[in-house]
Amino acid sequence: MSAAETVKTGTNGMKKTFSKTKNTCKVTFSLPNEAVRDAQSVCIAGEFNDWNIHANPLKRRKDGSFSLTIELASGREYQFRYLIDDMYWENDWAADTYVPSAFGDCDNSVVIV
Repeated sequence: MSAAETVKTGTNGMKKTFSKTKNTCKVTFSLPNEAVRDAQSVCIAGEFNDWNIHANPLKRRKDGSFSLTIELASGREYQFRYLIDDMYWENDWAADTYVPSAFGDCDNSVVIV
């Protein structure tokens, strides 16, 4: 019997691995090369890190995309966005849903775990 169940959304989207022994989910966040272009850095900010723009930098992959795996408590929704080169905000192209942001004229991505 597997200790985890994996769910993947979209081609370059999030991969969720739910623990069957803990109330957690490992979420791999990914931004494809097309979204980051020539970016030098990508960080993820959201409710899970108090919107700290430097707490969770993503790592560049060989194909030019960026990704990071974070363990989150299950049974929740988390709003988040990516910050590219400390200048440009980007949503996740494969987010579970989007909600209006309290700041500005944009939406936040949402992951449901």
